[in-house]
Amino acid sequence: MADLLSLVKQAAVEAVKASNPVALKTGTVTNINPLEVNVDQRFTLPADFLILPHAMRRKELNIGGVSYVISDGVQAGDNVLLLRVQGGQKYILLDRW
Repeated sequence: MADLLSLVKQAAVEAVKASNPVALKTGTVTNINPLEVNVDQRFTLPADFLILPHAMRRKELNIGGVSYVISDGVQAGDNVLLLRVQGGQKYILLDRW
């Protein structure tokens, strides 16, 4: 019985590994229009594979016809922390570092 339980546990661990669970990566923004991020100096992710949260976007405030930049958002050259979504098809830009 212990051998069967051990086999089931090992099969579960292997299934999780095969599904590419969530993982943290680091990257550098190489372009902002369109957005591109080079990950670990190994490959570049185009905009289609990136999710840019509202907190990471450029924000402006217009008062009386004058624009004030509240946040620049991500810029080329920024080092960013990425969260790979399960399955590895999309990456969320979490923050700059």
